[in-house]
Order: sequence, then structure tokens, then C-alpha cells
Amino acid sequence: MILQALYEYYQRKASDPDSDIAPEGWEWKEIPFLILISEKGVFINLVDTREQNNGKAKAKRFLVPHADVRTGPNAWKQANLLWDHYGYLIGHPKTDSKKDVEMATKQLSVFIEKIQNLNNKFADDNLLNAVKSFYDNEEHKKIFCDEKWPECAKITGCNLTFSIDKQENIVFNSKIIQDFISSQNNEIRNEDGDDSNTVNIEGICLISGEKSVIRRTHSRTPINKDTKSLIAIQKSSGYDSYGKTQAYNAPVGQKAEFAYTTALNTLLQNRDNRFQLADASVVFWAKKKKDLAFNLEDHFKWYIDDSPKDDPDRGIHSVKALYNSFHSGNIAFDDGNSFYVLGLAPNSARISVRFWKTGTVGDFSNKIKQHFDDFEIVRSEKDPEYLSLGRILRSIVLEYKMENVPPNLAGKVVECILDGTPYPETLLNLCINRIRAERHVTRARAAIVKACLNRHNRYYKRNVKEVLMSLDRTNVNIGYRIGRLFAVLEKIDEEGGSGTIRERFYSAASSSPATVFSRLLTLKNHHLAKLENQGRKINFEKEIGEIFEAITDFPSHLVLKEQGQFAIGYYHQRQNYFVSKSENKDKEI
Repeated sequence: MILQALYEYYQRKASDPDSDIAPEGWEWKEIPFLILISEKGVFINLVDTREQNNGKAKAKRFLVPHADVRTGPNAWKQANLLWDHYGYLIGHPKTDSKKDVEMATKQLSVFIEKIQNLNNKFADDNLLNAVKSFYDNEEHKKIFCDEKWPECAKITGCNLTFSIDKQENIVFNSKIIQDFISSQNNEIRNEDGDDSNTVNIEGICLISGEKSVIRRTHSRTPINKDTKSLIAIQKSSGYDSYGKTQAYNAPVGQKAEFAYTTALNTLLQNRDNRFQLADASVVFWAKKKKDLAFNLEDHFKWYIDDSPKDDPDRGIHSVKALYNSFHSGNIAFDDGNSFYVLGLAPNSARISVRFWKTGTVGDFSNKIKQHFDDFEIVRSEKDPEYLSLGRILRSIVLEYKMENVPPNLAGKVVECILDGTPYPETLLNLCINRIRAERHVTRARAAIVKACLNRHNRYYKRNVKEVLMSLDRTNVNIGYRIGRLFAVLEKIDEEGGSGTIRERFYSAASSSPATVFSRLLTLKNHHLAKLENQGRKINFEKEIGEIFEAITDFPSHLVLKEQGQFAIGYYHQRQNYFVSKSENKDKEI
């Protein structure tokens, strides 16, 4: 299903004249330096294609012939067509070790041989003749004396290709080379340097359903420098059967393999269709592109990811667009347009699929809206209108750093959002622990507790009153009431005492209230006596009396969900002190 959806995405993008997805036989690749040569093959200089982007040098991307898959002991025999890393183009080793020096020498000889073979086929091509002369006259050795070579050498495995002086395009953009690559699309690419692979082995492709040349090793779709392919099968596999080995027992045609790997690489390289969630790289796309007032593919990233620094309100605009689409009816949510979300995590060999979610645009839009509804809670004017998932997760870990979030938690939360299921127990547990450790209930933490409690009760059809977004005087839950009481006692302490009871007593009050509240109520009397405003004293006493109507005794222990209710009651009561009297009256009416 994943491969088929990616295959369909490639077809969709390839049919779009405005799309820059690589055509069959090609791929986009960053080339930091170009080798500029004359029409006679004389080396001129290295051209640096890099540009500064947010303080980092970013290499220019070029459309280059698709790279061959390099696996096995003979991987070094596979040289790319007219581009590759500096080991192949100029024989520069990645280290000074004897083994790497010998390998670079072999790689250079393979690359030169490929140029000569290509030149024999197309002897009339001036660009190829220039490259052949470049190697025939050993012009490649001059590169090491170029003033820009040290910069090139600093880049591990720096990719290079050729540019001909006074020519607008790089060398493989000639009509002859393009026609040659097109002619190769129907022939199997040599793999591992194994001669047996030069024979076309055909079968029915599991993706397209068509008879096709079967691809034995699949191209790389890396999500970081340590991972390789989404699909890989060992040569000696326990899954071999009926005389079919390796990938031939789960056949993917060559054209389909190119399409799905190109689609995935395009998504991974497109910042609008990808975001990072802890250790997982998440890509998403719709089956069909719709020109509507609301397009989920354009907004989905900002429901999960933090807004960029240059547009801090990006997420807010996207959430508002979602709500407006429901209110105005500008989009037909049930149009059957499929939407896909794929979470990928690094692994030692194959990429690990962390999660895979499919549904319609309407389904996901409704569930995402429900997620924001569940996290809606009273807030100060300084707080953001909506909470991104990044802000939510950072609020429950030490030092508010994303790297401290448990690896699987972020993906689990995304799954719950898209499935409409209860949030993980771990989310609530970590939130309560962080509140107790810091003795501070922030807006994000209160929203987490509210969302976790309400969604759990709603999903399992518990006959329990939902937690509201602001102060609920009708909520008689013991944890909620005691939390409200603690907030009132803290306020009295702030106005007539030392203002330290939260730091000293929050953890104990929220977990074992019977041990501390008798002392807190005694302190309250001393603090009230110091208040000069009699009206203020009366209001505090009324508030405490109203809270105590639902408290018969202080429990010796509060379980996790009751501790969550305590945090919510405390937060609601505290926020209520910052609401004007006129606003409170409006709410009562």
C-alpha cells in the first residue's frame, strides 16, 4: 500500500507541467562544485555552486542521470554517468589510508572507462569529446592546485560534474546524452557488477500490475546519512520460495521502483511535505491535488510542526483556515480524495516505518479539528492561540528540549490525532511528573491534561463530566476541587504571606492531600488576618466555602487521573483571577 501510494504520487507529479519531479532516468542531486573545462578539455577552474542560507553553505541542486545502486563487494565498479564523488572523477581518496587510496584509483579508472565507452558510441558529441580529452591529457590532476580545491576536499564525498566553458548547461544536458538516458530506461541497470544482472528478468510488478523488468536492489531513499533504502532483501533470505530468490519473490518492476523511490526522495527533500518529529521524518501527500479554498496538503505540516521563525503565525493561520473551512463550507470534505501520512525512523540497514496512516481528506480534517478542540483551554493574551505538537511535547520534558522526548512518543501522539483515539498514557504520565517536578502548571500542560482526560472518557464512553476549557464551578471531582482550593490558598499566601506555598507544598498537595491541607488551612487564617481589605477577605472566604461544598474529606492519595484533575482545577482557578469582573459576569449570564 505504501509503495502503491508513492507510485501514484509520482504519476500525479509527473503529469503536472509545473512540477519539478525528476523524469524517468534522472534525479535531483546537490553538486557543490563544477569542473569547468574548455571545449578542448583543458581545465579552467572549479566553480563553487554553494550559496549561504541561514549561515550555512547550501549546494545547488542539478538534474543528473539516476545513480546506480552500489551494494556488495563489487560496488566500486558502478560509476555514475558523467557525475559522481571526487573518488570517481579525480581519484581523491576519502582518507589517506592505503586501502582508500587504492580504492580511489580503481574508482577513477572505472569512471574513465565509462567515459571512453560512451564516447565510442557518440563520437560526434563535442561535449563528450571535451570530457574524454580532459582525461586523455590528465587535466584532472590540475584540480588539486586550484585555489578552491581545499574547500571541495573538506566536503566528505563531494559530488562533482562537468561544465563546458561558454556553454549554458552542464555536460549531460546535451541532446545526445538525454536521448541515451531515455533509451536506457527500458533496460535493467547493472547491479553489484554482477554479469548475471545484465539479463533482463521479467515478472508481474506488484505495484503497477504490469509485466516488467524486475528490480533486484532498490535505490536509496535516505532520511539521514546512516540509512539507505526503504526496501532491501538479503541475498540469502528465509523468505525465498519456489526457486525465487531475493527481490524476485516480491517483484517490483524497474519503472515502478524508480517512481516510488523518486516520489519518496522528492517528499523527503520538500520542506512543505516533510517535517521532523523527534527521531522520525514524517512525509505526507494527497492522492489528488485540488484547487480549493482549503487544501489539507498545504496546511498539514503546520498542525504538527512549529511555525518557522520568519513567519511565527504560520501555524495559527493554518488552524484558522481549517476552522473557517468548516464554518463556511468552502470545501467538500467527503470528496473521497485520499490522504497519506508516513512516519520513517532511522535504522541500521533498512529504514524503519514508524507509522502509516491513510484516510480521506475529510476524515483527517475532522480528526485534526477535534484535536485542537480537545486542546483548547483558557489562556493569557501572551499565549499562542493554538498549540503545535512540538510545543506540547517540549512542555513535558526536561529543559523543554525536543531531544529529551521519548523516541516513540511523538509518533504515537500523531497516530492518536489521525485515528481519533485516546492519547498515550505516557503523555499524561510525563506531564504530571513534570508539573510535580517543577511545581508549575503551564497552559500547554493544562491543555494536555484536559485533552487526555476528555478523550479517554469520550472514547471509552465513561459517564463522566468533561473538563471544560475554563473554570467550572459545577465540577465536583475531588481532585478538581482540591486543586481549586490550593490555588485560592496560594493567592491568599501571595497577598498576605510569603508567597511560597506552591514551591513548598504543590507536589504533596497534588498526590497526598491529607498530609498537608490541615497545615495549609491553618496558614490561611494567619495570611487572611494580614489583609487590610475586608472585602477581599470576604471574597476569599466565600470562594473557599463554595469549594468546600463538594469536599467531605481530604483523601490520603490521588491516583494519576485525579492528579490531572488537581492540575486542571488549580490552573482554572488561577486563570480566573486574571479575568475581569465584567467577563466573569458575562460567563455567569
